[in-house]
Amino acid sequence: MARIQIENIHKTFGKVKALDGVSLDVKDKEFFVLFGPAGAGKTTILNCIAGIEMPEEGIVKYDGKVMNQIDPADRNVAMVFENYALYPHMTVYDNIASPMRSKRYHEDETVIKQKVEHVAKIMKMEKLLERLPAQLSNGQKQRVAMGRALVRNPNVFLMDEPLAHLDAKLRNSMRTELKEMQAEFGTTSIYVTHDFMEAMSLGDRIAIINKGKIVQIGTPDAIYYLPLNEFVSQMMGEPDINIIHGELLEEGSSFQVRLKDSGVVFSLPFEQELYAMISGYTGRNIDLGVRPQNVHYTFKPEDGYFEAKVYSYESLGNKSVIEANLGELMFRMIAPNGLTVKIDQPVYLKMDIDHAMFFDAETTNYIGRYNEKNIRMIAEGQEDK
Repeated sequence: MARIQIENIHKTFGKVKALDGVSLDVKDKEFFVLFGPAGAGKTTILNCIAGIEMPEEGIVKYDGKVMNQIDPADRNVAMVFENYALYPHMTVYDNIASPMRSKRYHEDETVIKQKVEHVAKIMKMEKLLERLPAQLSNGQKQRVAMGRALVRNPNVFLMDEPLAHLDAKLRNSMRTELKEMQAEFGTTSIYVTHDFMEAMSLGDRIAIINKGKIVQIGTPDAIYYLPLNEFVSQMMGEPDINIIHGELLEEGSSFQVRLKDSGVVFSLPFEQELYAMISGYTGRNIDLGVRPQNVHYTFKPEDGYFEAKVYSYESLGNKSVIEANLGELMFRMIAPNGLTVKIDQPVYLKMDIDHAMFFDAETTNYIGRYNEKNIRMIAEGQEDK
């Protein structure tokens, strides 16, 4: 177990800047998630921590000790990759035991047997120890790969999208098992993913990464409810958040928002803290971030609702997603299955403004939201735990 720190890491591959001044501080025994789109630099961060890649600038520390000149083999790091990389001619037992039979980590066979059986019990593989990898399912292979990494009690456990090749149902169950395993072993873990649900369910904290830079670090709830900018808000959610372009207007002592290229104008309920945050944006373009679950719809005209047209209807098994357009504005909303919906038919919408987030349309940076004080207290309280 170890506290992992990287300070101002820069890494390039030819003309591509993979990491641009990345700094992280991962606490001892923390489950830390690196989350971002493909090509953001997540795997390169792992490789720099493990010593597989050497940064051109910056420092990597384990428990305060600089590791830049330490060989990967001497860092006591365990990695699990998207590819399971099991030895096909070895049984599950021998695959898990293989690190402890190496010259560097050699253990007595009695100790090896105890550790393999302990890991197998935790990972529910006691009855699989005599099987070969070819006789295992993908989920079982992934457990073997993780067991092989955990059996040495490494300083840090690095996981690079280990569930990517599993089907959706198995990924869900493996997420739960991963969290339990990490708590059981108490190993500092850094996990790479581009899956929103994995990031939210696994991470004690999450680092959002884009184009080689850290955009935001925080607890899952803090990032979901208080995103630093529109990019973060769009990463955190499924279906994607609605980003609605509008103009902030001042009407007497209150504010209104006029939606872009439409006649739709609605008043913002009074909240002193929010009004103070948005008052400097009067007469300027702003963006509203509204989650699909906070957009209500009806197929008959009602007071307080504005008219749009159905653009698409997608059934997702346990729910459906309706997408509607008002000019160039697009609105996503969650609906039950079994609806009879026709493309281009009228649909009437209403947004829960008290759940909306406000962004600067020019910079896309977060401005504020209703009930921010309470939400921030909850998020910061969780972060301190």
